[in-house]
This record gives sequence, structure tokens and C-alpha cells, in this order.
Amino acid sequence: MDTSEVLILGKDEIRGQIVKDLFGGNGFKIIETLDQSEAFQIVENQTPAMVIITSVSNDIKDGLHSVRQIRRINGTIPIIMISRYSSQDRVISAFRAGVNDYFNLPFQYQEVMVRIRQCLKGPPPPASCGFKRNVSASPPNRKMIGDSKPMQEIRAYLRQVAATDTTVLITGETGTGKELAAELIHKYSSRHERPFVSINCAALPETLVESELFGYDRGAFTGALATKQGKFELAAGGSVFLDEIGDMSAFAQAKILRIIENKEVIRLGGKKDIPLEVRIIAATNQDPEELIAVGKFREDLYYRLNVARTNLPPLRQRKEDIPELVAFAISRLNRRYRRNVQGLTDEALACLMRYDWPGNVREFMNLFEAVFVNLPRNKIGLSNFPQHFQNKLKQNNSAAKNERNYIVSALIATKWKKSEAAKRLKFSRMTLYRKIVKYNIVENRTPHR
Repeated sequence: MDTSEVLILGKDEIRGQIVKDLFGGNGFKIIETLDQSEAFQIVENQTPAMVIITSVSNDIKDGLHSVRQIRRINGTIPIIMISRYSSQDRVISAFRAGVNDYFNLPFQYQEVMVRIRQCLKGPPPPASCGFKRNVSASPPNRKMIGDSKPMQEIRAYLRQVAATDTTVLITGETGTGKELAAELIHKYSSRHERPFVSINCAALPETLVESELFGYDRGAFTGALATKQGKFELAAGGSVFLDEIGDMSAFAQAKILRIIENKEVIRLGGKKDIPLEVRIIAATNQDPEELIAVGKFREDLYYRLNVARTNLPPLRQRKEDIPELVAFAISRLNRRYRRNVQGLTDEALACLMRYDWPGNVREFMNLFEAVFVNLPRNKIGLSNFPQHFQNKLKQNNSAAKNERNYIVSALIATKWKKSEAAKRLKFSRMTLYRKIVKYNIVENRTPHR
């Protein structure tokens, strides 16, 4: 590869090891410094292709100041942190500060070099692989919207998972963005230039499981006039996303388990094993432990999948992301429909913030799609929402009003003794506290005269 300047900032003991073990003979021009101020000047004046920050302290703040300052100077330069210490809080803090990747010593040489080369050459160009339907050389350029604390932590964790090659299980309600999470894992993994194949397990008829997933040889059955590769073969070297795997039959689950264990497939009518090298990412909107308890999910398959696991929060638990989702939806639909909608009225935004979104982000995006069908002007008001959604808002407001009155009545009856009111309401005390805040309930006693 072409010579690239790489700035390494950090302690001698770790820096020297990286220069010797990682960059020796790889065509990089190394700039080394122990001084933060000098590093900042180099970034500003010389603009190296990458910055690597090393850390030998167990202090979670070590190195993060350097990351933040470099990000202020240059918002796009790739930054990798390498540390002797690692914890979930430390990694999340590093990603929040702006690093592109984080590695812990001792690191895997090949893994780090793959990530460095990815950063140096930027996003891969679109590949023309001839795949159709839901098979692509890289996932669509979509992103997980939201800057709330839960979303920041999830994105940081997914990047951390992407750097490994383990199986992943993503859980969460329908519409929370499980496929987006799978795409992000693939995008930031060493497999990003290989195919990302998404399989909707819930929509896969059992009679077609083997032919769709594993393919078939010519003559395997009547009508098999030519050999066809299955989706696992099409994903060679890349990632397979098994969406809603909890809806798969026991027969299909057994087939998936065999693939994970043996790392090979046999086409229908085939006589030889085909070696398989793919990463498995699975998702379900159901509780896998409950499925196991009622005999609907294989326990051995669950343990194979549940190596790295993340749960995506419902939209009602991260309502602070709604304004950003509104801006994203309107911007995207303005481009599609060539409109110039400026946003929401305050009343409309307040209603969206009060609504609990049982269909999560998918329901949210579909709502705005429906709004734009009616070609709104300037700002979107309540009258622009579809009638069925306006009815939902009225029902939601009525239910909230009734619950508030119910809680206030219990507090008054117990003379505002919250522990007694919680028992009467059959709430935990924390639930009662949250609802007091939610409904802005203020204690109002008649003063003694």
C-alpha cells in the first residue's frame, strides 16, 4: 500500500511495541510523540492519515482528553485507541469521545491491521456483485438515529462487538431497529467488503428452508434444471442476518445449529460438504428464555447464538430522541417528495412526545410517510396526521388523564404517604415516583390555620 503518515501519541512502553510489532515493514511513515500539545499541532498542521493513542493507565479518563481535542481540530481523522486496560464503561467513553476503534493489549495483529487499513482508505466503494433481493455486498447506508444515553451505549457496544468475529443475538420489540444494528455490526467488521445477507425467518416456508438457505444441485428434484447457491453460500466471507429467528420451526433450527457447529453446508441433492466461512447475527422480538421454557426454541442453538447480546430499547424509553427522529424523517421525505416542510408545530411535537409508540421507530417513520402523502405545507400540525392516528392520540390522552386522577386520588386518600399510596395502587415505589414526575403531580395540602 502507499506510504501513509500515522501519528502515535502515548507512553514509550506501549508505543515502542506497537511501532515494532504492528507497523514494521508495512509501508507506514510513523510520527511518534509523548507530548499532547505537539500531537495537536501535528494534527492541525500536517494532517496525518491516522492517529493512534496509547494508554497504560487504569484511569478511565486517560487518553480521552487527547481524543476530544483532536476531534475539535479535525472531525474526520481516524483515531484508534490501544490500552492495557479495558472495561465496558471505558470503551463506551472512548467511542463517545470520538474514537473509531478501541483495542486492548495484547491485541490480535491481523484484526488491528484490517481495521487500520479500513480507516485509512475510507468507506469501501459500492460493489457490483450481481446479488438480488436482500443480498448485498454491503448493507444499505442507514444509521441508528438518536443521541440519548441508551443509543450511545448501544452504538458503542455494537462497534466493540464488530471488532470480534463472534455470533451475535439482538433482542428488542418489533420496529426497534434490529436489522439496522446487524448492518452496523457488519459495516464496522473486517467482513464489510463481503456480502451482507438478510433472511426473514418468519416469512420462510418450512418446505423451502433447505433450498433457500442451502441451495440445490441440478436434478435434486423435479424442476431443478440448474444448480442454485443458497443464501449461506452467497454470504461467503460475509455476514448472515437471521431476522426473527424465534419464529423458525424446530426443523429449521436444527439445520442452523448444524451450520454453526460444522461450518459447512450440503446442497439439496449434493454429495459433498461445502466449507462455510460466515458470521451469524440473529434477532428476535420475543424473549428467547421464555421460548426455551415452552419448548419453542432449542436450548443448544440459543447458547451458540447468545455469545454477544444486546437489547434494543423501545422508543417510549428514549423519547428524548423523538426531535432528532422528526428532523431525520422530514429531511428524508423532503428530498423524496421535493417539499420544503420546516418541521412540526409545538402542539404536534408535544403530542408525539406523549404518545407511547407501540410500533416503535417503524411506526414513527410510517406515520411521517403517511403525512407526506397529503403533501403538507410549511409546518406539520395535528390536522396533518392521519385520522386513525389522531384517534389514537385522543385515546392515549384520555387514558393518561384517567391514570393521573387515579394516582392523585390514592395520594390524597393516604395523606400523600407515597409508600402507602404505592401499595394501594399496586405499584412499586419507583414506579410511583416515575409516574409522579411523568404527570407533574405536585403535593397540594390545605395548610393548617
